[in-house]
Amino acid sequence: MNGHTSIPSRHYSLNSIQLDDFKTICSRTVTKSTYPLSSSVEQNIPIYDLSPETINQNTVPSHTISSLQDEWHHILHSGPGVFVLKNMYPESRYKNTLSASNEAFNRIIAKEKLSSQKKGDHFAASGSNDRIWNSFNKHADEDPVSFTDYYSNPWLESVCSAWLGPGYKVTAQVNAVHPGGAAQQAHRDFHLGFQEVDAASSFPAATQLASQFLTLQGAVAHTPMLLSSGPTRFLPFSQTYAPGYLAWRREDFRAFFQENYVALPLDLGDGVFFNPALFHAAGANVMSAEDGFRRVANLLQVSSPFGKPMETVDSLPIVEKTWDLLLEKYKDAGGVAGIGMETEKFGLKEREVRAFVQAVGEGYAFPTNLDRRPPAPSGMAPESEQDVLLRGLEGGWSCEEVLNVLGQIRRDEKAF
Repeated sequence: MNGHTSIPSRHYSLNSIQLDDFKTICSRTVTKSTYPLSSSVEQNIPIYDLSPETINQNTVPSHTISSLQDEWHHILHSGPGVFVLKNMYPESRYKNTLSASNEAFNRIIAKEKLSSQKKGDHFAASGSNDRIWNSFNKHADEDPVSFTDYYSNPWLESVCSAWLGPGYKVTAQVNAVHPGGAAQQAHRDFHLGFQEVDAASSFPAATQLASQFLTLQGAVAHTPMLLSSGPTRFLPFSQTYAPGYLAWRREDFRAFFQENYVALPLDLGDGVFFNPALFHAAGANVMSAEDGFRRVANLLQVSSPFGKPMETVDSLPIVEKTWDLLLEKYKDAGGVAGIGMETEKFGLKEREVRAFVQAVGEGYAFPTNLDRRPPAPSGMAPESEQDVLLRGLEGGWSCEEVLNVLGQIRRDEKAF
C-alpha cells in the first residue's frame, strides 16, 4: 500500500504549535456593546449584575433569561471565555445560607483533618490549602437546609443549561487557600487537562476540540476576594486556540500567560464561570499571616449528560436528607416545578424547584439495562431520576416512596 497521502494527521503535534498564533488570538478585545445585557466589561471579562435592584428576581421574563443565556454561551464559545455574575447569591436573600454553608464547610474540614488520609490537589502543592472533595454530597449530609437553598438558586440552572443544555450533572469542591498559598500553574481543565501530555496528544484533534463542550467550570465566592488574596487568573480568548490542550504544557505558553493574565476581585456571593479550555490558574494568597484571611470558594465542575463527571455523586442520600424540604418548596410554589414551562414568565419559586431538581437528580437515563428499563411507550428513553423526582412531587410522595422508586432504578440498571 502506498504510504503517501494528502490526508492530514488526525493529531496535533506539540512541536508544531506556534506561540505567535496564540498571541494573535489572545490580542482581541470586547466592550459592553458586544454584550449589551452586561453591566460592564473589565479587562475583557463581561460582568452581569444580578442584584434585586438590577433585575426582578421574582418574575423574570423567559425571553430575558434566554437572551442572557445567548450572551453567556457566546462568551464561553467564541468570546473571552469567562464572565462574572455579581450578586449571584445576593446578601439580601442568601446571607444566612452562605453563612450556614461556610459553617458546614468548616465542620467538614475539621472532621477530615482528623483523618490520616493525605489529600492531593489539582495543579497545586498538596497541603497548601483546605480542600473538600465532593462538597456536594458532604454539604447535603452536613446541613440539608442550607444545601437545599444553595442549590435551588435559579441562576445556577440558567448558566449551566446555557452551556450544557438539560440533564447536566453538578459536582462541587470547596477550596480554602491560606495566606502564603502559592499560585497554580496555568492550565486547562477536565477532561483532557487532567491527562498527561502523551495521553492528551494521543486523542484526535476533533476530540480535543469537543472536550471543552462537555464541562462548565465555575466558582462561587464564599469570602470576599481581594486581588491580594489571589482570585483566579484568566487569559481571555485562549479557549479558542484549537491545540491548547497540548500548548498549555509548554513553557513559552505558560510564560505568555504569566505576562498577560487578568484577574478581578470578587465579593461574597459572586459567581464566575468559564470554559474549561480557557488558560487559567488560581492566584497566590499574598495576604499576611497576621491577617489570617483564607480565600474560600465553592468550585463547580458541571458536566454534560453526554460526558463523565469528575466525581461520583450519589443522589439517594441527598434526596433522603432534602425531600421534605423540596416538597415544601414545591407546595409553596403552587405545585409547579417550572420544568418544561413555556409561559412568558418563570416565577422565582418555580425556578428554585427546577434548579434544585436539576442539580440533584440524574437527568440522563443512560447507561442502563434496557431489558429491565425499556424506553417508555411514548418515548425513546427510560425514566430518569429527574423524572422520578418530578413525579414524586406531583404525587405528594413520602420520602420513603421516592427512595424506593429511585432504589429500584439502581437495581434495574445492573447488567445482569
